[in-house]
Amino acid sequence: MTKVKFSFEDLEVWQKAIDFTDKVISLVEKIRADRKHFRLLEQIEASSASIAMNIAEGKGRYSKKEFVQFLYIARGSLYESITLLIIFHKRKWINDSDLEDAISFGNQIGKMLSSLIKSIKNKGS
Repeated sequence: MTKVKFSFEDLEVWQKAIDFTDKVISLVEKIRADRKHFRLLEQIEASSASIAMNIAEGKGRYSKKEFVQFLYIARGSLYESITLLIIFHKRKWINDSDLEDAISFGNQIGKMLSSLIKSIKNKGS
């Protein structure tokens, strides 16, 4: 069976966003939070997954302007995820090392998103 490959899969930033989501889900699986905190755990899973999903959705749009808009949304989801990780750290749900690793990884993705946005904008619509 031949695997169909989509153009967004070739984007390094999409690949990194998938890895970031996997890392976040692994962190969430280790958290022993009360039932009342499940909403926050679900929110970080959703926001981290939203990064790659918005990159993919934007890549599937017809115009570069739309693609850039979805990259901005992806960056917003990244910032949301980092904010939640900081909250989790304050609650002592994740340790210093996990937070630092996630922030470092998030910074890489953020820079890649900004570079891609700039590159697309410089090429025009």
